[in-house]
Amino acid sequence: MKRLATPLAVLTVGLSPLSPAIGQQPPQAVESTVRTFLERQMQGMPGEPRISVRAFDPANQLPPCAALEPFLPPGTRPWGQLTVGVRCDSPVTWTAYVQAQVQIFGPYLVTTRALRSAEVIREGDIEVREGELTALPDNVLSSPEQALGHLTRFAQAAGAPLRAGSVRLPDAVRRGQTVPIFTRGPGFTVSGEGQALSAAAPGERVRIRLGNGQIVQGLVQPDGSVSVDF
Repeated sequence: MKRLATPLAVLTVGLSPLSPAIGQQPPQAVESTVRTFLERQMQGMPGEPRISVRAFDPANQLPPCAALEPFLPPGTRPWGQLTVGVRCDSPVTWTAYVQAQVQIFGPYLVTTRALRSAEVIREGDIEVREGELTALPDNVLSSPEQALGHLTRFAQAAGAPLRAGSVRLPDAVRRGQTVPIFTRGPGFTVSGEGQALSAAAPGERVRIRLGNGQIVQGLVQPDGSVSVDF
Protein backbone atom coordinates (compact mmCIF):
# COMPACT_ATOMS: atom_id res chain seq x y z
CA MET A 1 0.00 0.00 0.00
CA LYS A 2 1.33 3.39 -0.94
CA ARG A 3 0.23 6.50 0.98
CA LEU A 4 0.70 9.98 -0.40
CA ALA A 5 0.93 13.12 1.73
CA THR A 6 -2.15 14.60 0.04
CA PRO A 7 -5.93 14.57 0.55
CA LEU A 8 -6.11 11.20 -1.18
CA ALA A 9 -5.06 7.71 -0.24
CA VAL A 10 -4.11 5.13 -2.84
CA LEU A 11 -5.52 1.77 -1.84
CA THR A 12 -4.11 -0.43 -4.56
CA VAL A 13 -1.81 0.10 -7.49
CA GLY A 14 -1.46 -2.89 -9.77
CA LEU A 15 2.04 -2.00 -10.87
CA SER A 16 5.22 -3.80 -9.97
CA PRO A 17 7.94 -1.70 -8.27
CA LEU A 18 10.20 -2.74 -11.13
CA SER A 19 7.80 -1.61 -13.86
CA PRO A 20 8.93 1.39 -15.92
CA ALA A 21 7.11 4.69 -15.43
CA ILE A 22 4.25 5.08 -17.89
CA GLY A 23 3.29 8.66 -17.16
CA GLN A 24 1.23 10.40 -14.50
CA GLN A 25 -2.50 10.69 -13.91
CA PRO A 26 -3.57 14.29 -14.70
CA PRO A 27 -5.03 15.69 -11.47
CA GLN A 28 -7.53 17.89 -13.33
CA ALA A 29 -9.22 14.81 -14.80
CA VAL A 30 -9.72 13.32 -11.33
CA GLU A 31 -11.12 16.57 -9.94
CA SER A 32 -13.46 17.00 -12.91
CA THR A 33 -14.68 13.41 -12.58
CA VAL A 34 -15.48 13.90 -8.90
CA ARG A 35 -17.28 17.22 -9.51
CA THR A 36 -19.40 15.81 -12.36
CA PHE A 37 -20.26 12.77 -10.23
CA LEU A 38 -21.43 14.95 -7.34
CA GLU A 39 -23.43 17.22 -9.66
CA ARG A 40 -25.31 14.15 -10.87
CA GLN A 41 -25.93 13.06 -7.29
CA MET A 42 -27.57 16.43 -6.64
CA GLN A 43 -29.99 16.24 -9.57
CA GLY A 44 -33.59 16.30 -8.39
CA MET A 45 -32.72 17.50 -4.90
CA PRO A 46 -34.31 20.74 -3.64
CA GLY A 47 -32.22 23.84 -3.24
CA GLU A 48 -29.06 25.15 -4.87
CA PRO A 49 -25.98 22.92 -4.54
CA ARG A 50 -22.48 24.32 -4.11
CA ILE A 51 -19.69 21.84 -4.70
CA SER A 52 -16.01 22.20 -3.89
CA VAL A 53 -13.44 19.50 -4.64
CA ARG A 54 -10.07 19.54 -2.94
CA ALA A 55 -7.12 19.64 -5.34
CA PHE A 56 -5.78 16.24 -6.34
CA ASP A 57 -2.06 15.80 -5.74
CA PRO A 58 -0.22 17.28 -8.75
CA ALA A 59 2.79 15.14 -7.85
CA ASN A 60 0.85 11.88 -7.67
CA GLN A 61 2.60 8.74 -8.88
CA LEU A 62 -0.50 7.08 -10.34
CA PRO A 63 -0.39 5.86 -13.94
CA PRO A 64 -2.83 7.56 -16.33
CA CYS A 65 -6.28 5.95 -16.42
CA ALA A 66 -8.28 5.24 -19.56
CA ALA A 67 -11.64 5.55 -17.76
CA LEU A 68 -12.07 6.94 -14.26
CA GLU A 69 -14.96 5.48 -12.24
CA PRO A 70 -16.16 7.55 -9.26
CA PHE A 71 -18.10 6.04 -6.35
CA LEU A 72 -19.26 6.78 -2.83
CA PRO A 73 -17.93 4.51 -0.08
CA PRO A 74 -20.70 2.51 1.66
CA GLY A 75 -22.73 4.60 4.09
CA THR A 76 -21.59 7.93 2.65
CA ARG A 77 -24.22 10.61 2.03
CA PRO A 78 -23.67 12.78 -1.07
CA TRP A 79 -23.56 16.05 0.88
CA GLY A 80 -21.63 17.74 3.65
CA GLN A 81 -17.94 16.93 4.12
CA LEU A 82 -17.40 13.67 2.26
CA THR A 83 -14.92 11.42 0.55
CA VAL A 84 -15.37 10.28 -3.05
CA GLY A 85 -13.59 7.22 -4.35
CA VAL A 86 -12.06 7.14 -7.84
CA ARG A 87 -11.29 3.74 -9.33
CA CYS A 88 -9.20 2.84 -12.36
CA ASP A 89 -9.28 -0.59 -14.00
CA SER A 90 -7.29 0.06 -17.17
CA PRO A 91 -4.52 0.00 -18.14
CA VAL A 92 -3.41 -0.27 -14.50
CA THR A 93 -5.62 -0.90 -11.48
CA TRP A 94 -5.63 1.71 -8.73
CA THR A 95 -8.05 3.38 -6.33
CA ALA A 96 -7.78 6.82 -4.76
CA TYR A 97 -9.96 8.95 -2.49
CA VAL A 98 -10.65 12.66 -2.87
CA GLN A 99 -12.07 15.03 -0.26
CA ALA A 100 -15.02 17.23 -1.26
CA GLN A 101 -17.74 19.38 0.26
CA VAL A 102 -21.34 19.64 -0.93
CA GLN A 103 -23.59 22.36 0.47
CA ILE A 104 -27.24 22.81 -0.47
CA PHE A 105 -28.89 26.19 0.06
CA GLY A 106 -32.62 26.81 -0.04
CA PRO A 107 -35.78 27.73 1.90
CA TYR A 108 -36.86 26.06 5.14
CA LEU A 109 -39.55 26.59 7.76
CA VAL A 110 -39.00 27.71 11.35
CA THR A 111 -41.41 28.46 14.16
CA THR A 112 -41.89 32.11 15.12
CA ARG A 113 -42.95 31.24 18.67
CA ALA A 114 -42.95 28.28 21.02
CA LEU A 115 -45.66 25.76 20.08
CA ARG A 116 -47.29 23.24 22.39
CA SER A 117 -47.75 19.59 21.54
CA ALA A 118 -50.89 18.95 19.44
CA GLU A 119 -51.23 22.67 18.62
CA VAL A 120 -52.67 23.65 15.24
CA ILE A 121 -50.12 25.52 13.13
CA ARG A 122 -51.52 28.76 11.72
CA GLU A 123 -50.20 31.68 9.69
CA GLY A 124 -47.92 33.70 11.92
CA ASP A 125 -46.66 30.59 13.72
CA ILE A 126 -44.08 29.87 11.01
CA GLU A 127 -41.85 31.73 8.60
CA VAL A 128 -39.63 30.84 5.66
CA ARG A 129 -35.88 31.36 5.95
CA GLU A 130 -33.04 30.82 3.51
CA GLY A 131 -29.95 28.93 4.55
CA GLU A 132 -27.77 25.87 4.22
CA LEU A 133 -30.09 22.87 4.23
CA THR A 134 -27.22 20.42 4.65
CA ALA A 135 -26.43 21.99 8.04
CA LEU A 136 -29.98 21.35 9.29
CA PRO A 137 -31.69 18.16 10.49
CA ASP A 138 -32.98 15.81 7.80
CA ASN A 139 -36.46 16.25 6.27
CA VAL A 140 -36.87 19.94 7.10
CA LEU A 141 -40.06 21.39 5.61
CA SER A 142 -39.59 24.03 2.93
CA SER A 143 -43.00 25.63 2.27
CA PRO A 144 -45.87 26.85 4.50
CA GLU A 145 -48.34 24.54 2.74
CA GLN A 146 -46.53 21.58 4.28
CA ALA A 147 -47.33 22.78 7.82
CA LEU A 148 -50.38 25.07 7.87
CA GLY A 149 -53.39 23.37 9.43
CA HIS A 150 -51.24 20.52 10.74
CA LEU A 151 -50.78 19.57 14.39
CA THR A 152 -47.45 19.51 16.19
CA ARG A 153 -46.46 16.02 17.31
CA PHE A 154 -44.51 17.46 20.25
CA ALA A 155 -43.60 20.87 21.66
CA GLN A 156 -41.50 23.12 19.41
CA ALA A 157 -39.15 25.86 20.60
CA ALA A 158 -39.31 29.28 18.98
CA GLY A 159 -37.01 29.49 15.96
CA ALA A 160 -36.74 25.71 15.58
CA PRO A 161 -36.68 24.24 12.04
CA LEU A 162 -39.85 22.25 11.35
CA ARG A 163 -39.26 18.67 10.23
CA ALA A 164 -41.70 16.40 8.43
CA GLY A 165 -41.77 14.11 11.45
CA SER A 166 -42.67 16.92 13.84
CA VAL A 167 -46.10 17.67 12.33
CA ARG A 168 -49.13 15.62 11.35
CA LEU A 169 -52.54 16.09 9.80
CA PRO A 170 -55.52 16.51 12.15
CA ASP A 171 -57.50 13.36 12.90
CA ALA A 172 -60.10 12.56 10.25
CA VAL A 173 -61.49 9.70 12.36
CA ARG A 174 -62.35 9.83 16.07
CA ARG A 175 -62.38 6.93 18.50
CA GLY A 176 -65.87 5.39 18.63
CA GLN A 177 -67.01 7.16 15.47
CA THR A 178 -69.09 5.30 12.89
CA VAL A 179 -67.16 5.62 9.65
CA PRO A 180 -67.83 4.59 6.05
CA ILE A 181 -65.61 1.75 4.92
CA PHE A 182 -64.93 0.24 1.53
CA THR A 183 -62.77 -2.30 -0.21
CA ARG A 184 -61.97 -2.58 -3.89
CA GLY A 185 -60.91 -5.38 -6.17
CA PRO A 186 -60.76 -6.04 -9.91
CA GLY A 187 -64.13 -4.81 -11.20
CA PHE A 188 -65.91 -4.44 -7.84
CA THR A 189 -66.31 -2.18 -4.80
CA VAL A 190 -67.90 -3.21 -1.49
CA SER A 191 -68.90 -0.55 1.03
CA GLY A 192 -70.36 -0.46 4.52
CA GLU A 193 -69.86 1.02 7.98
CA GLY A 194 -67.86 0.24 11.09
CA GLN A 195 -66.79 1.70 14.41
CA ALA A 196 -63.30 3.19 14.70
CA LEU A 197 -61.38 1.81 17.68
CA SER A 198 -58.95 4.75 17.78
CA ALA A 199 -58.41 8.21 16.34
CA ALA A 200 -56.37 8.49 13.15
CA ALA A 201 -55.32 11.06 10.57
CA PRO A 202 -55.39 10.64 6.77
CA GLY A 203 -52.70 8.21 5.70
CA GLU A 204 -52.68 6.41 9.06
CA ARG A 205 -54.03 2.94 9.74
CA VAL A 206 -56.95 2.33 12.08
CA ARG A 207 -58.76 -0.73 13.46
CA ILE A 208 -62.48 -0.96 12.67
CA ARG A 209 -65.12 -3.12 14.39
CA LEU A 210 -67.78 -4.34 11.96
CA GLY A 211 -71.42 -4.93 12.82
CA ASN A 212 -70.82 -8.68 13.22
CA GLY A 213 -68.01 -8.03 15.73
CA GLN A 214 -65.19 -8.75 13.30
CA ILE A 215 -62.21 -6.39 13.60
CA VAL A 216 -60.39 -5.29 10.46
CA GLN A 217 -57.71 -2.74 9.64
CA GLY A 218 -57.74 -0.03 7.03
CA LEU A 219 -56.16 3.16 5.76
CA VAL A 220 -57.85 6.47 6.59
CA GLN A 221 -58.68 8.60 3.53
CA PRO A 222 -58.72 12.44 3.42
CA ASP A 223 -62.56 12.42 3.41
CA GLY A 224 -62.71 10.34 6.61
CA SER A 225 -63.61 7.05 4.96
CA VAL A 226 -61.48 3.96 5.49
CA SER A 227 -60.09 1.63 2.83
CA VAL A 228 -60.29 -1.77 4.53
CA ASP A 229 -58.09 -4.83 4.06
CA PHE A 230 -60.03 -8.11 3.91
